[in-house]
Parts: sequence; C-alpha cells; structure tokens
Amino acid sequence: MTGVTLALVGGGLRGQLYARSAVLSGTARVTAIAEPDPRRRAALAEEFAVPAGRLFSGWAELAAAGRLADAAIIATQDQLHTDPAVRLADLGYHILLEKPMATSEQDADAIATAAERNGIILAVCHVLRYTPYTRMLKGLLDSGRIGRLVNVQHLEPVGWWHHAHSFVRGNWRRSDTSAAMLLTKACHDLDWLIHLYGALPSRVSSFGSLTHFKAADRPIGAAARCVECPLEQSCAYSAKRLYLDCLADPDRHFWPLGAVTDERTEAGVLEALRTGPYGRCVYACDNDVVDHQVVNLEFPDGGTCSFTMSAFTPMEHRQTRLCGTKGYLDGNGRTIRLVDFLTGTEEILEVPEADGDGHGGGDQELITTFLRAVETADPALLPTDAGASLATHRVVWAAEQARTTGTVVTL
Repeated sequence: MTGVTLALVGGGLRGQLYARSAVLSGTARVTAIAEPDPRRRAALAEEFAVPAGRLFSGWAELAAAGRLADAAIIATQDQLHTDPAVRLADLGYHILLEKPMATSEQDADAIATAAERNGIILAVCHVLRYTPYTRMLKGLLDSGRIGRLVNVQHLEPVGWWHHAHSFVRGNWRRSDTSAAMLLTKACHDLDWLIHLYGALPSRVSSFGSLTHFKAADRPIGAAARCVECPLEQSCAYSAKRLYLDCLADPDRHFWPLGAVTDERTEAGVLEALRTGPYGRCVYACDNDVVDHQVVNLEFPDGGTCSFTMSAFTPMEHRQTRLCGTKGYLDGNGRTIRLVDFLTGTEEILEVPEADGDGHGGGDQELITTFLRAVETADPALLPTDAGASLATHRVVWAAEQARTTGTVVTL
C-alpha cells in the first residue's frame, strides 16, 4: 500500500479530525497510535486497523519503538506538545502540530530548533491560512486592488455558548493548565493577520480581562450545576439546554457533545452534566482566562491593525475589514465586498466552495497540503514553517505581556 504513513499522538477531537481527514484523502494511513485513554485508543485502533503492536499508552512509548511512520500528528493537550515534538523530530518524523505550537516561547523555540536541526517538515495547524477565503483575500491584496494596505480591523466572534463550553467549563479555561486564551484560541488569528499584511508588527498593545464568568456575577439562588438549578431555564449559558439540544442534531454529536460524553441519550447526557465539568454553573467554575480582549498592532511602515476577540457574540465567521489607499475590502468568510475608490463602484465577490466545512475548508486543505509536502519532500508547498510560526507566536506572547503589564511592547 502506498501513501504517507502516520503516527497519531493524542486521539482527542482534533487528533481524530486530522487523522480521519488524512485517511479520507486516500493518500495516507494511520500505522501507529499513542493515546492514554484505553477506550479511545481501542476505538481508534479499530477504526484505522492499527495492530496491537503499534498501540501505545503515550508518546514516550511510541518514541522508544523507533520511527514507525513517515509523519506524526501531534494533538496532545497544549502543555504537552514540546517533548513529543522534539523527540519525534529527532527520530526523523515529519510533524503536523496542533496549535498553539507550545505554551511558552522557550518551548516553541525548542520545537523550531529541533525541526531545523533534523531537516524535517513541521507544519503548525494555522488552518486559517489554507482556506479559499484566505487565498482570495491575499490575492486581492497582493494584486494591488486596494493599493497599499494601511489599516485592518478584525473580529473573532467566539460565541457565547462556545466560550462557556471551551473556556469556562472546558479544557482551555485556565492559563496554568492550558495557556492564555489569546494563545489557545487566537494564535492563528494573529498569524493570519500577519500573513495578510505581509510583515511582522513592530509594536503591540493589548487590553482585556475576565469580566463576566465569575462568582461576582452569579445570580442569587443559582445552583452549582445546571441540572439542579432553579434558574436554568432563564440562563443563556444553560448546559442542560446546550447539550440536550445537541442530541437532535447529528452535526453536533462529534463537537461539542463529544467533549462532554460518548453517550447519545438524554439519560447519558444528564449523567455527564451531573458528574463532569461541563455541567457546572458558568459562575461557579475555576476558570481564569479572559472573556474579551483587544490587540493593537503597529507595523514598520506605519500601518495598523486592531483585533477583537469576544465571548459576547454569536458564533460566526470571523469578520475583517482591510483599508487600503485605493480601495476597501470587507470579508466574512463567505463573501468579500470590494470598494474601488477611483470609480466608486462596489463588487460582492463570492468565495469559492470549500472542500469540507472545518474552519471554512482550512482543516481539509491543511491536511492535503501537509501530506503532499511530505510525499514529495517539498516543504515549500506549505505557506508557513516552524520559524514563521514561532515568529507569529512571539507576537501573541508580546500582546499578553502588554495586557498584563499595561505597556506597549516593542518587538
């Protein structure tokens, strides 16, 4: 059998998605799995027909067996990226690394150094770079349709229920067990904005905080869990409503419901909400990451960019306005409004249909491009590499430094 062979390191939702996309492309197969959860490991082994001798309880056991595949998908929790990435790079694996690259600059630098030292292909999952929408926007900018880019305004509408799911009740709720929300949720937004602008910023400022999801805003009479709360029906963040409604929608079984429970019955969901983290009152969790943040960037040529990440929105496509000396672009992931300053005319450009719907087709195109790069030994096929990803991650850390110290950080 031909094609790229893959080792899956971390069989959570993102790891599953990338592995399935790779196999469905017809150009890859999973030949080894490292996953600590025995039930999940067994299910993935059955799905991908991986023999027992190629199943491991962790990345260290996989690495001890030598190189068992052409490439590795590393989709462990954020703070567990560095050691497997460095070790597997030293073994010669090409690496697809879930974002963020790492949770500290020192660790991200170690990963980039290992990739360079070993001459391997390393792609961080900056999925926004791979969408038809991005290609269209970048093409318009590079062709000079709006002249020189002077200002960008970008909104990441996280969505009220998505924020409660992932950043209040979920795995990314605490900076000490995961990382700052700007890194875990929006590192690819800043990477994308820098990609569009075509340069790294020279100065960064940022403001934001945890404003709402805390004990001070807890309604009088609210219970610790939604299933026993007398106020549940009047609460916008009801876990009971969110996850029971997922049962009737197969498109939401994998996510978000799959993060809560493998059960697909009302009784199973309610039991998970009684006992697990996703049933907690959003005002009685141990979360500490921000629920809104703005980042301001200044570029060496004087251009500026403002980025807003907010929980208090519907969950929608990102919205971006790009202001040039000769024109204006306003995009929402599906269409792009182009205004020509010379003629005063406006066009509405339809974004081409994506192959798949994950991040506007970015998930699927990322996998396809990575596999092609590995198969042809051509890293130039990828729009970014380890060094470029490290550089845009450094902007995130600079923004967090600016936010927490109340300063403007010069890069």
